[in-house]
Amino acid sequence: MAEELNPFKIAQEQLDEAAKIMNLDETAHKILREPMRVIEANIPVEMDDGHTEVFHGFRVQYNDARGPTKGGIRFHPQENIDTVKALAAWMTWKCSLANIQFGGAKGGVICDPKKMSEKELERLSRGYIRAFGKFLGPKVDVPAPDVYTTPQIMAWMMDEYSKMAGRDEFGVITGKPLEDWGSEGRFNSTAMGGMYILREAARLIKLDVKGATVAIQGFGNAGSFAFDLATKLGAKVVAISDSIGGVYSKSGLNFQELAEAKKKTGSVQGYAGASKISNAELLESDVDVVIPAAIEDQITEKNADKIKAKLVLELANGPVTPQADKILFEKKIMDMPDFLVNSGGVIVSYFEWVQNLYSYYWTIDEVYQRLDKIITASFNSTIRTQNEYKDRGIKITPRDAAYIVSVDRVAKTMKTRGWY
Repeated sequence: MAEELNPFKIAQEQLDEAAKIMNLDETAHKILREPMRVIEANIPVEMDDGHTEVFHGFRVQYNDARGPTKGGIRFHPQENIDTVKALAAWMTWKCSLANIQFGGAKGGVICDPKKMSEKELERLSRGYIRAFGKFLGPKVDVPAPDVYTTPQIMAWMMDEYSKMAGRDEFGVITGKPLEDWGSEGRFNSTAMGGMYILREAARLIKLDVKGATVAIQGFGNAGSFAFDLATKLGAKVVAISDSIGGVYSKSGLNFQELAEAKKKTGSVQGYAGASKISNAELLESDVDVVIPAAIEDQITEKNADKIKAKLVLELANGPVTPQADKILFEKKIMDMPDFLVNSGGVIVSYFEWVQNLYSYYWTIDEVYQRLDKIITASFNSTIRTQNEYKDRGIKITPRDAAYIVSVDRVAKTMKTRGWY
């Protein structure tokens, strides 16, 4: 990975920019530039053929000043410590911006889950908890699903932790199946939160969502739900892609037919009646809204000047680099940052944790109403901060503003707790 696209360097650069603007205390800045704790472990797993494979796993607990750390666990063949550290940092800011009682964490295992059987995945999942369990807990660090991990994997992990604790500990993991006391609304919460931000951002730039054209990069959980929900808001999705490539149709795409094509052929490019395009072409489509919902570093200084959308909605983690952020800002394209847009997932994970602790559960309508209230408040805090700096003659991006809000909260908590 080239250093300029090292995700943790990017996370630090984003923090440094905010710290400079807000005149953050030097000691607080030093504390917040690095994770509080990095844990690595080798996880031996017996494979179906009888041999034992050793997998390398990580857990990064970035900052717990405002509460137990919180963050997903990824199973991915290209997982690396810098990605995990960056995601843990972003989770810290995400939880703070949402003003929920969590700090940030992230975990991962270097493996290829697509080449593993269900039983092998279960043994790996339980092995991860045995390796890291003493660093986890409902009041310590609460994992969740992420790339290539599922509610079923979370259920195995929760069960293994409960066995180690000698009692049921449903609150140690979020993103669990409903049967294991997961939360209503959790599965599509990331996309749902993103749609609330789409509604607010579109209103701010006077874009009518009904009839607006949308291009979505990614057809996984977040991207597919974003497609469905954006359509229900009246928007027209004209482009979609997955890791293989994408399709474009000026008249709009049909969600059900896309899902069936993906299932049948393995790619959305199996969809009939649309032009095949690359992921790069999708991002540069002549549309009102671009939603990067795949992986990091997709809009960079190399292609940011080619973006034509009025609004970029970062549903993925880290899809826009700092250099690209500045270019989009100069082009007057509203780029809503990832740790605001995709915070719906951790907000509803927080709801699940609260429900587990109280053993009292909410309806899906209650979940959505509370999600809307919290994420809209985050949006308003971000825009208000941006406008406050503008009134002082300082032009800052929405990302800078969101960072200032979230970093200020963490720094103030560290200060009152006597950390510096």
